[in-house]
Amino acid sequence: MEICARLAGIQEVSMARWITATYKSPGSILLAATAVLFSPLAQAQQSKLVAAETLQSMLAAQIRMQGFTCDKPLGAVKDTKRSRPDHAVWVLKCSNATYRISRAPDMAAKVEPLL
Repeated sequence: MEICARLAGIQEVSMARWITATYKSPGSILLAATAVLFSPLAQAQQSKLVAAETLQSMLAAQIRMQGFTCDKPLGAVKDTKRSRPDHAVWVLKCSNATYRISRAPDMAAKVEPLL
């Protein structure tokens, strides 16, 4: 009976060590990764890059669907003088051309190649 109690005690200790070793490491890694990913600096940089890439690629995709070529979108700037409420005007610079894109809701974009 005493031997069984000792074996049970050894099994409990080894099980406790296994649980501690198994769950402590991934938890630490997860905590460190979470701290890095959700830091304000990382979020600000990521959201700024994603927003810029999304706008350029979205405008490039739209003019491609309308038959224009844009090999690589390099930049997009809003033309504030020509823009109105519900009618945005953008200048999209691609590696092969520059376009002025007028966008109104629920309509195809008006695309003008610029020289």
